[in-house]
Amino acid sequence: MNIKRIAILGAVFGALLLPATFSPAMAQEEEISLPKQDWSFTGPFGSYDKASAQRGFQIYKEVCSSCHSLKLSYYRELEGIGLSEEQIKAVAAEQTFPTIGDDGQPAERPGTPADHFHSPFPNDKAARAANNGALPPDQTLLVNAREGGADYIYALLTGYEDAPAGMKLGDGMNYNKYFPGHQIGMAAPLSDDRVEYADGTKATLKQEARDVATFLAYMSNPELETRKRLGLRILLFLAALTCVTYAVKRQIWSDVHH
Repeated sequence: MNIKRIAILGAVFGALLLPATFSPAMAQEEEISLPKQDWSFTGPFGSYDKASAQRGFQIYKEVCSSCHSLKLSYYRELEGIGLSEEQIKAVAAEQTFPTIGDDGQPAERPGTPADHFHSPFPNDKAARAANNGALPPDQTLLVNAREGGADYIYALLTGYEDAPAGMKLGDGMNYNKYFPGHQIGMAAPLSDDRVEYADGTKATLKQEARDVATFLAYMSNPELETRKRLGLRILLFLAALTCVTYAVKRQIWSDVHH
């Protein structure tokens, strides 16, 4: 992980903890138990469910991208969830990026697969101004930034409820049983039929949350499958080397024994 990613990870982690820092519930250090999910990408041989990740990208594009950025991710990385080169080019071209025209004046150009994902706001001040002072965290490393990873994303998106009797919410806050302190500024972003999936999958809240978590897990670790394949090859090589070494040892010592 390069220095820039480490810095962004720290900023994301800090931003996620900030709302809970001043919560009375946090002062009691309440331990929140997240519901465990069965993810296809866990374990030594796990891999991403590309269909789920593509649905998650659709939700990010239609819902999440209005507030949340993916500053460290490139459009070309969508190849890893099964999008074709032409599809990626089309997605990138939907956004415009600043450039310098032939006349030397500022201009705009369509996005390309080599560009980072387009951010919804030009800077942090604009983002805060549009969100009542809160800074929506960048989602590039969101799964890595929160304890529980994909389980936390799933729990947060499905954890919105009416506040318990007697609990007073702060202005503009919403109750979420899985968020530290249980008060979160972001309103519930997903609900049943929030999107119409391109592949015809029934868009229940749980399905949407699962798909978003899968997509964000991929964006946080796009090299995961490559690492696992490399690790498996190394293990197989070491196993073969061990067998050869043992065979050579037996051959050498056989003369001594006789």
